[in-house]
Amino acid sequence: MQPNVGIVGFGIYLPETTMSAKEIAQETQGIWSEEAVVNKLGIKKKYIASPADGTQEMGALAALDALKNTGIDPLDIDVILCFGEEWKEYPMTTSALYIQDRIGATNAWGIDVQNRCCTTITTMKMAKDMLIADPDVNTILIAGGYRNGDFVDYTDKNMSMMYNLSAGGGAIILKKNYNQNVLLGSHIMSDGSLSRTAGVEIGGIANPITESNLGEAYRSLRLMDAGKMKDRLNAVSMDNWYHCIDSSLRKSNLKRKDIDYLNILHIKRSGHMSMLNELNLDENQSIYLEDYGHLGQIDQILGLKLAVESGQVKDGSIVCSIAAGIGYVWAADIVKWGPYGE
Repeated sequence: MQPNVGIVGFGIYLPETTMSAKEIAQETQGIWSEEAVVNKLGIKKKYIASPADGTQEMGALAALDALKNTGIDPLDIDVILCFGEEWKEYPMTTSALYIQDRIGATNAWGIDVQNRCCTTITTMKMAKDMLIADPDVNTILIAGGYRNGDFVDYTDKNMSMMYNLSAGGGAIILKKNYNQNVLLGSHIMSDGSLSRTAGVEIGGIANPITESNLGEAYRSLRLMDAGKMKDRLNAVSMDNWYHCIDSSLRKSNLKRKDIDYLNILHIKRSGHMSMLNELNLDENQSIYLEDYGHLGQIDQILGLKLAVESGQVKDGSIVCSIAAGIGYVWAADIVKWGPYGE
């Protein structure tokens, strides 16, 4: 049998506090109604982190949940790839190493990887490549936390695409020659011309936080070049997504008709439905994360976990996961759920 890399299991952490569509609408100060937030943006509620819910800690809690769910001994973890966001408890600390210590994975080494909301698919590809290439690596933990919604200014009309930003932690464990839930092909593409069209505008070297901009800085996640970003995405985004899907299928020796479940990040409702229609899938072949919001790169872990628990993904199911991240990056991968080779 060819070497393979399989998903052993998942972990999820969600904060206790939620924000409703009504509360989001109120924060926009009349720009959006509750009905529009639900029906157009596709948000019924999302999760809000407490002061204790740092991205490093939420990643560690999700990792502990994954260990509990899988029975994996933390001493058997060889590598930790952390996809946690840069907005974390202490700048310039390494989140993977915090998680290593919190879960007792003393035999592992760790590194932080960041590709915005594409980072789960990115790190899964990296993990597969590492597991197959390195005879000393057998088990990899991918984990991290997300709370970029802290920076959203709901009165900024350009930011409606980010009103859905939620909070939480996610983890996934991959194992060499697991012979189940096998990760097949992946494809990632990026467009660096959009690298500075969106981001936190105040707080870096170019525009430091000062006494005068302090109040503004912590609401400065913005489209820094809204016209360029929107025009470019309208021109290429859907085509790039389908290119990633088709390329990952090709690498898996599969075609669109083979997809049983689309594991898609949270986007506006019309975009979600359009993608299902294009791929000839029905609503039961996906889960719309309207009760969770967009947890960044955690969406793919959460969506797959929910689908396995609901029975929408079962043995033999071909799962296509897709993501996109500001910068701008598009990605897709394919997993065959259940025993390998059947």
